[in-house]
Amino acid sequence: MILIKLGGSVITDKSEYRKFNKDTVSRLADEIRRSGQEVIIVHGAGSFGHVVSKQFNLQRGYEGDSQIPAMARVMCDTRELSSMVIEELLARDIPAVSVPIGSCFVADKGQLIIENEEPLRRLVDLGVMPVMFGDVITDRSTRFSIVSGDQVMEHLCRMFNPSKVIFVSDIDGLYDRNPKTDKAARMIGTVTKKKMDEIAMESDVDDVTGGGRNKMEAMLRMTDEHRPCYLVNGNAPNRLYSLLKGETVTCTVAKGGLQ
Repeated sequence: MILIKLGGSVITDKSEYRKFNKDTVSRLADEIRRSGQEVIIVHGAGSFGHVVSKQFNLQRGYEGDSQIPAMARVMCDTRELSSMVIEELLARDIPAVSVPIGSCFVADKGQLIIENEEPLRRLVDLGVMPVMFGDVITDRSTRFSIVSGDQVMEHLCRMFNPSKVIFVSDIDGLYDRNPKTDKAARMIGTVTKKKMDEIAMESDVDDVTGGGRNKMEAMLRMTDEHRPCYLVNGNAPNRLYSLLKGETVTCTVAKGGLQ
């Protein structure tokens, strides 16, 4: 099994509220189908989650009742986005079903809690792909919090022990600085804990669930001596397909964990 995260920067235009990149998602779904690999998909919220969350400071947790309508709006928007992703998967004969974490689980101080894995495992046993995504969910300590798709990926990685983990983004890999704003940025072929500590990452688009360094740490947490974790450009046609087939592609690979 291979665990894939379709980043919000690929499946949406993060600078425009509720802008779905249908053609890109359709192509990525086709690449997954053609690869013939067993996969589980998580996706980001992109502009369906981050725009309103930032406007109402939902990343801080509950600060007042004025945030509640915004929380409900985000939960509605992320479910609509997930439904659109599911439609593209179903159109390629990939049996997938949306599993909103905010409807199934809770968090505590922003950390997702999955106490009962049985529903997810039974879906997989049936040959149905549970598709989860970053969302606003209720929180035992802060009343609600934002849980990122990266955090969901870590839980699924522990549950299903995939052979590899792939993050699909809108850049070719990880860089020593932001390649969108700095032409001198250099791509990093391999990431280790030592390498990460030497790099200062920035983001030219605000992300309420964490910037580049957080994603690097998340990738490394999902690696071990046998399991690599890749970051690949989903806007490059057939790059995900080639990686799924075990071919060498332009990307960044994380190895060795955080120890």
